[in-house]
Amino acid sequence: MGLTSKPTPHPTPLDDDPVDRLRLIRSRRVGAVTWHRLMAEHGNAAAALRALPELARASGIENYSPCPVEVVRRELADGQRIGARLITWGDPRYPAALIDLPDAPPVLWVRGDDSLLARPMVALVGARNASSLGLRMARRLAEGVGQAGFVTVSGMARGIDAESHRASLATGTVAVLAGGVDVAYPEENAPLADQIARQGCLVSEQCIGLQPQARHFPQRNRVVSGLARAVVVVEAAARSGSLLTARAALDQGREVLAVPGHPFDARATGCNLLIRDGASLVRGPQDVLEVIGGRVLPFSRAERIDPADLVDAEPLPGPAPAQRPLSDISALHRRILDRLGPSPLAEDQLIRDLALPPGTVLAQLVTLELDGQVQRAPGGMVSRIC
Repeated sequence: MGLTSKPTPHPTPLDDDPVDRLRLIRSRRVGAVTWHRLMAEHGNAAAALRALPELARASGIENYSPCPVEVVRRELADGQRIGARLITWGDPRYPAALIDLPDAPPVLWVRGDDSLLARPMVALVGARNASSLGLRMARRLAEGVGQAGFVTVSGMARGIDAESHRASLATGTVAVLAGGVDVAYPEENAPLADQIARQGCLVSEQCIGLQPQARHFPQRNRVVSGLARAVVVVEAAARSGSLLTARAALDQGREVLAVPGHPFDARATGCNLLIRDGASLVRGPQDVLEVIGGRVLPFSRAERIDPADLVDAEPLPGPAPAQRPLSDISALHRRILDRLGPSPLAEDQLIRDLALPPGTVLAQLVTLELDGQVQRAPGGMVSRIC
């Protein structure tokens, strides 16, 4: 709608009507970043809703109407019917780990024990077609970090996600859903979703009853990583949603760790690439706790965990792999994307603007192209996909 891409922080807690806040985020062309921007500019949701038609008209959209109040009241009734609770940004129950993200979900539907959202978390993500060894590692990590006092958070996909949730039901697990908080996806995970609703916590920013579509999964992934102090990738192909979660974690300032795998196994390619580029290598729970156990972030309520309290495997033979800061790569991606817009720019000009070696820039352009963030055109032109 022509609004800025970076929101301005607004006061918390919010004291306006939750119905208006829900109407604002459910209105057409209003995403999380726009929601925060509107709230900052207009002070409350009611004023933002009144301003929307004129803002839309200024962007060339005629006859714009915000989300009808009847639609929102129906969603609230549906949430009440299934026993879900609505938590809005600024509510004391809203997860502190998410509060400062520029695209923090304006609303969250929750089923289960929402007190888990206040505890420190570790995200475990990985391949849907996980190997037997990958599933064993996911169980071991979930049980280990759970015994150390951390909640496991994942996306309830089949494979690594589902195994991580099952292994941490007793110690605390949070499942972030791509669809509605009442929609189990895939359907085979419906019994697991019921278990988590009873023993853990189900979370979604989407409407009640929404069937997930492809665009919803990256949104879910950024909530998974945002809730966690660290993201551990157990198995992942070279182009997978797990790597998108890892990239979101870097952008959010979270730690990224990965379990190494055999070079001939396609399910290990993504993890091996992460380790090559500086992610911490994981052999068991102790490695995770060595990275995060002694660092208390502002939103963490955990006591310091001594990694030596957990028994782990023998160290891997051979020298430690060379570490290249993954945060540097993320920063370079941001610099490249900041320089690009929808109008094509010559690659040579981009390289000159960045004042970096051509090989460095071109290699990261390939990565961004595979991620669907940039596209190339004939004549050595490149543009950002907005």
